[in-house]
Amino acid sequence: MSTRKFGRFGLVMMGAVGGVLVSLGISAVAQRGEPLPLRELQQFANVFSAIKASYVEPLTDQKLMNDAIKGLFNDLDPHSAYLDPEAFKEMEAITQGGFGGLGIEIGSEDGMPKVIAPIEDTPAARAGILSGDLITHIDGKPTKGMTLSEAIKLMRGEPQTPIVLTIQRAGQDKPLMVKIIRDMIKVRSVRSKMLPDDVGYVRIAQFQERTVSDLARQLRELGGGKAPKGLVLDLRNDPGGLLDAAIGVSSAFLKPDVLVVSTKGRIPSSNREYHAKPVNYVRSFGGVSNSDVVFPEWAKTVPMVVLINVGSASASEIVAGALQDHKRAKVLGNRSFGKGSVQSVLPLTEDSGIKLTTALYYTPSGRSIQATGVEPDVVVDDTPQGNLFRIPREADLQHHLANGSSAPEVVTPQEDEQDMAPPDAKMFEFGGKDDFQLQQAINLLEGKQVKKNEIVAKADAGAEKKNDSGAVKTVEVPARASDGASTSGVERYRFTPEGMIKVD
Repeated sequence: MSTRKFGRFGLVMMGAVGGVLVSLGISAVAQRGEPLPLRELQQFANVFSAIKASYVEPLTDQKLMNDAIKGLFNDLDPHSAYLDPEAFKEMEAITQGGFGGLGIEIGSEDGMPKVIAPIEDTPAARAGILSGDLITHIDGKPTKGMTLSEAIKLMRGEPQTPIVLTIQRAGQDKPLMVKIIRDMIKVRSVRSKMLPDDVGYVRIAQFQERTVSDLARQLRELGGGKAPKGLVLDLRNDPGGLLDAAIGVSSAFLKPDVLVVSTKGRIPSSNREYHAKPVNYVRSFGGVSNSDVVFPEWAKTVPMVVLINVGSASASEIVAGALQDHKRAKVLGNRSFGKGSVQSVLPLTEDSGIKLTTALYYTPSGRSIQATGVEPDVVVDDTPQGNLFRIPREADLQHHLANGSSAPEVVTPQEDEQDMAPPDAKMFEFGGKDDFQLQQAINLLEGKQVKKNEIVAKADAGAEKKNDSGAVKTVEVPARASDGASTSGVERYRFTPEGMIKVD
């Protein structure tokens, strides 16, 4: 891969479930003043020589060096990695929105790949793969102990070739055998439509090179060019993508030049601020011009709700955090994934490199989302019966970095178990008629009562019948301190015919 081609990555976010890759200009110059550990390097050379000369099977220099480099990352955070030529090429394919495979985002649980989310309108989604499915075998090969990169390599392949996944699904006694025909995966980054009562709906599935220009076009065309009464931005199960795209999307809804996100690390070049200037963040994208990024004026003023859940990571959290901090939108749903670390892609050769965590990113108010995620203003379950998605968050991953601010880290993998939907709960379509969280977002925009789930709603209804005071129902929303620290207080809202009113 040429240097010019590598430069197209620009500011990128990747990872098993989406993370941030930022080119921060780190070079060998940063290491000056720290002499090389010659004694330790000599010991490494001796071990290298012994293995090469005496191991029972012959090993090439290239394999030994590649394995040694990979070993350096074993005890680092889960988002730092060595990118061999195959991984490097794969990263480019994903950021450009096209690759051959099944169309699923995967993480890891119990040493096996776990489905974070099937990508919309892909072979996996059409075959019925669901979030939370544990992949126990790939074409009969056990996945226990398999690395994510190994699992991805097995699932990727030429279009129109078959693959059989053995799935362990919660609530199912027997494993499921699912045959899928691979296809060229072209992720449609932005979808939009008008909902009843002039409410606009925009879903971003992944932040890619054309996300900002596609968003601008769809906002201009939404409702025939007429400004909607309200707007819902859906970032659920969006694992991230390009940092450029996240800042461009935020810029569509924020005032010019306000802070969107900042990064802080050990070396000066890691400390940067990114402001709302959408045109500045499309210059490195091939085929996208400044004229493609023209947002309608109403986008900065229309009442707005952002939907997030446990699968919203990285770029999604940057956008949600920025709109929340600037009080541009209410955030509704479940606490997000908590991927708030910054990775730099450093080239080793023309077709290989390393992805190294170099900083944490911070929302405009100075909050670090690392291992804590974005807390919604209004908590609403995935479905009327409870939460559907069982996905380990950043805080559940081994060797994850601690939060960079004073906010306490949330480390309870089963924190949502008490609100989990029954095993037979059906998967719903994001933006569809059975989308419970979307309906609650519309209720919030229209000043109607917002339900966390049907269980709580029924309990509230019973309590209201016993209440002879005739008081209007109130809802409590966790208060957010300006420095990101959690507080013991709550913000109280009252639902009235005039809308949701804050109660002092």
